Amino acid sequence: MMHTGKRLLLSAIAVVLTLSGISANATIPEIKPGTPFTPLEPTREEAITTQQIMSNLLRGHYERKRLNNDLSSEVLNTLLDDLDGTHSYFLASDIEEFEQFRNHLDEALSRGDMKPAFYIYNRFQQRVSERLSFMLTELESKAKGYDFKSKEVLELDREETPWASTKAELNQLWRKRLKNSMLNLRLAGKEDEDILELLTKRYQNQLNRVHQSRPVDAYQTFMNAVTRTFDPHTQYFSPRNSENFNINMSLSLQGIGAVLQTEDEHTKVVRLVPGGPASKAGNLEPEDKIIGVAQGDEDMVDVIGWRLDEVVDLIRGPKSSTVRLEILSGAVATAEPKTISIVRDEVKLEEQSAQKEVIEIQDGKETRRIGVIDIPTFYIDFEGRMNNLPDYRSTTRDVRRLVNELLDEKIDGLIIDLRSNGGGSLEEAINLTGLFIPTGPVVQVRGARGDVDVLRDRDPEVLYAGPMTVLVNRLSASASEIFAGAIQDYGRGLVIGGQTFGKGTVQSLRPLTEGQLKITQAKFYRVSGDSTQNQGVIPDIMFPSLFDKDKIGESALEKALPWDTIKPARETKSNPVRSKLSRLKELHEERISDNPDFIFIREQKALVSEMRDKTQVSLNEEERKAEREENDRRRLALENKRRKAKGMPELASLDDPEEDEKSEEGEEKAKSDDKDDEEPDAMLIETGNILLDYMRMSSPGMTALR
Repeated sequence: MMHTGKRLLLSAIAVVLTLSGISANATIPEIKPGTPFTPLEPTREEAITTQQIMSNLLRGHYERKRLNNDLSSEVLNTLLDDLDGTHSYFLASDIEEFEQFRNHLDEALSRGDMKPAFYIYNRFQQRVSERLSFMLTELESKAKGYDFKSKEVLELDREETPWASTKAELNQLWRKRLKNSMLNLRLAGKEDEDILELLTKRYQNQLNRVHQSRPVDAYQTFMNAVTRTFDPHTQYFSPRNSENFNINMSLSLQGIGAVLQTEDEHTKVVRLVPGGPASKAGNLEPEDKIIGVAQGDEDMVDVIGWRLDEVVDLIRGPKSSTVRLEILSGAVATAEPKTISIVRDEVKLEEQSAQKEVIEIQDGKETRRIGVIDIPTFYIDFEGRMNNLPDYRSTTRDVRRLVNELLDEKIDGLIIDLRSNGGGSLEEAINLTGLFIPTGPVVQVRGARGDVDVLRDRDPEVLYAGPMTVLVNRLSASASEIFAGAIQDYGRGLVIGGQTFGKGTVQSLRPLTEGQLKITQAKFYRVSGDSTQNQGVIPDIMFPSLFDKDKIGESALEKALPWDTIKPARETKSNPVRSKLSRLKELHEERISDNPDFIFIREQKALVSEMRDKTQVSLNEEERKAEREENDRRRLALENKRRKAKGMPELASLDDPEEDEKSEEGEEKAKSDDKDDEEPDAMLIETGNILLDYMRMSSPGMTALR
């Protein structure tokens, strides 16, 4: 079953630690279709925890909200969207019945009364049980006779669809969903008998799990609906998910290095940990959906509809062992599943550390040498620093060494590559900025009470005063945005690439009777007074990107705190970059007008956008085959057009083994260890060209300076 619809984070867990057991494989008693769901009851501890959460939210959250009817209504809407955002389970009569709680959840929360929340959750579980029972009955009695030659279509985008009035109406929807699931498996080459067996196991497992639900499941679902009415980064963690969150925050990580979240019945990849096994393997991307997990050569376990913590337990395993994942590409609703392998390993600090290289760019008859420092994350070895180790690792210490090495290699300019850098240590972002500016403010932090703390670089030394650029993309977030924003505000260099993520809020963890609360307590602001929240950093020169801003980034999250401004920390009007931007953009556009890689990205973006915009899928097998073949043909034609323009051999198919591994975006950095076999990074080369343009416009003899 394939759903679209923007669903927010219910819980995000980094799949990174080794555990010996796989609890998700434990035997669960089989539930017969039609078995009544036993209602869950709230516990006394949950009542106490609720009052603690509300006290923290109302007194400590950045958004000073009041517990009133407006908040109550918001919570109800969020809860219904979380439970049934595709309007596929509840009936209109259920929604009408829940209206009795619209203006009273605030009173229940103040008392710690979870009965209304559990009433709604129990009704949802009842409806889920009914839907799964219908699917199992349909598989047993009617699915063998399904006709895949009809002109039926399945609507995928149901967020605005009215709630069904009758169970018969829902039956029609779920029959189409079952037909679509069967058709997907047929197109993947599976036989009908195997398809019926696989889907029966899938829905039976889901039904079993519904009936194994615990009070903590209902409680966590409701409390996260409450917390996200404040903002999407404020979350309640149950004791089990608190453990997973703390694992994510540790320095020594083992596993595949991926952060996952639940979206409808799928497990979706949110981001990859830099230097982790999945990042290095290069075969898993943000937005991909994991639908199956296997240990080594064992049989694939279908995990559609599983709880997130159960999928996490399956993916975890001993270091050096192999996990196979069956995934669906997040870019195309009708994508064919594929199986990938990842070797679990420890994410070592040195593999997340900054690295350097020198690229050579022809400048007329002269060859220019541009230094590149790739920073995957803002890291620091806190333990080494506390123990006063002379060689402890940190972003700033490593970049200082690399810059000096590059200067010894006689570079003409410098690129700081922050693409897909999700952030890290705030202290390191400030210290790193200090290598390139004199003393002065770097970032402002505004608290919930309106107090502003200006964090400064107090070291007067400027390690590097030469020409520089900062390269970013949609996955550059948090500390990356602070560094890029400061470089831009000081006019110290150009910011180039894609609009950044927009994560400009500060969270802290607070203990509770049951679990923990992660709460947003402050916002970041740039030297200019602009927030990095929601809007992110807008590059001086934009590169094309396939990242879908409606799905990736702060602005894609419901209830994200808004962009705003405060008083600047220093005067930023005398910026030497601004006067040159118009001409720099003209030169850039002229250069990429016939650049095969930039043409490829623009055309691929148009194709992917066209595919993403389709909200219906045909349930006719021949039409689906033809559509898939046409999509493959168009993608292959784009790739071969690029290859032909670059004098490279064309591919016979998309599965051609000669095809270089590239990310979906066409802008990700190559992950192969053999640099000689890599194509030049088009984005990096063009960034170097822009830097050379800037150098020529600033001063004919301008070059790198210590």
